Amino acid sequence: MRLKDKAIIVTGSTTGIGEAIARRIVAEGGRVIIHGRDKTAGKRLTKSLGAGRAVLHIDDLIDATAPARIVSAAVKAFGRLDGIVNNAAYILRSNLENTDAELFDRCIAINVRAPMLLIRSGVEYLKKMRGCVLNVGSINGHCGESNQLAYSISKGALLTLSRNLGDALGPAGVRVNHLIVGWVLSENERKLKIREGLPPRWHKNPPRAFVPTGRMTRPQDIASAAVFWLSDESRLFSGCVVELEQYPMIGRNPLKEA
Repeated sequence: MRLKDKAIIVTGSTTGIGEAIARRIVAEGGRVIIHGRDKTAGKRLTKSLGAGRAVLHIDDLIDATAPARIVSAAVKAFGRLDGIVNNAAYILRSNLENTDAELFDRCIAINVRAPMLLIRSGVEYLKKMRGCVLNVGSINGHCGESNQLAYSISKGALLTLSRNLGDALGPAGVRVNHLIVGWVLSENERKLKIREGLPPRWHKNPPRAFVPTGRMTRPQDIASAAVFWLSDESRLFSGCVVELEQYPMIGRNPLKEA
């Protein structure tokens, strides 16, 4: 029970990585605010986690007032706040040609502004509990793909947010750390790749250049790593950036062969 009695907000937790982290928090003895926009999926997940262990809060992070409501929901439900997992993200395809001001502002609002405002709304509660923030980033924050311009920029900004607040809040006892997540086989990712032209069972034989182990990383694998950063075991560490991919990301030059 590495998270016994801790109360943790996980944004974007009705599906994918967020859901896996929420389930693992409860399995480790914690309590969780399930957040998202899909009320049906949220109710189903909350019910499966058990009464008193999970509370559902539906809200849209494009609204700048949503973070304060999410924090209030956690404190009302559990009487404390020990952690925030900023997992929710607006994932979209965009390039320089089609990234207009409206699209870019929406991406930044959800992927960067909302995490910052959640931390701002919850920081006094986190100070009382010597709590933590875990931001879920992406390898696209290093550079990204040509068709993910706005998303990649937002994840680069989130990385800087983590490092900055990891330094600024450390003396107050609040640690802020960052996971750089690589290619993960969520259900949404599986469906997206099929829509983009890959065969229905593409994930059963993924390209070795990107998945050298032969098995796609699952949301549960990310959740297992997240437990350490949410638990008291990581109390000494703040501003850390942890890359969770199946190969070294910086400086890698895949073997060029037929």
